[in-house]
Amino acid sequence: MKLTYFGHSAFLITIKGVNILIDPFLDGNPLSPVKSGSVPADYIILTHGHGDHLGDTCKIADRTGATIICIFELGNLLEQKGFTVHKMHVGGSFAFPFGRVKFTIAHHGSSVGAAYAGAPAGVLITAEGKTVYHTGDTGLFLDMKLIGEMNKVDAMLLPIGDNYTMGIDDAVKAVEFVNPKLAVPIHFNTFEEIEADPQLFVRRITSLGKTGRVMHFGEEIEL
Repeated sequence: MKLTYFGHSAFLITIKGVNILIDPFLDGNPLSPVKSGSVPADYIILTHGHGDHLGDTCKIADRTGATIICIFELGNLLEQKGFTVHKMHVGGSFAFPFGRVKFTIAHHGSSVGAAYAGAPAGVLITAEGKTVYHTGDTGLFLDMKLIGEMNKVDAMLLPIGDNYTMGIDDAVKAVEFVNPKLAVPIHFNTFEEIEADPQLFVRRITSLGKTGRVMHFGEEIEL
């Protein structure tokens, strides 16, 4: 399983030759090293409908024919536009050809323009004996402990930018709750409102005996 970070909350996960994009905010993302016209996608997973997460989903899906995996109400909106959608909901899981996807709770909002887009979510992706937990946009919540107890999380991708999501203090506590093998900070420095020091986050969790890594934009790691 390979993870490539495109800045903000956007990732490409490659599993057995299958390309899965998460929250592909690329063209409007000043930190992204790639644009929507060049990324591969067999599937696109969305944590919620806000523009910096829905991003370039429609352009990418139109070009690639990718199946969009998302919460039911957001899926309805995208289905009405003619896209291929697999609709799910929080707590539900499904086995796709590349692995299992399960949506978790997240404390945030979700809309596409003025249209309600269902619940925000985090997502667990399990394949090849590895589990990645992308928290989506969220504040800290105690049930993260349950997620950590019920899943051996190899990589936790979590926001540190504050204002709209957890800041560094709460993100450190989230890592304590989940206890992943690796924690990767996301959702920072894209906009002025979410400026944060990812190295400070890594130092803080390292002092607690946890492992963190700041992924450079465009960097690829293998789990």
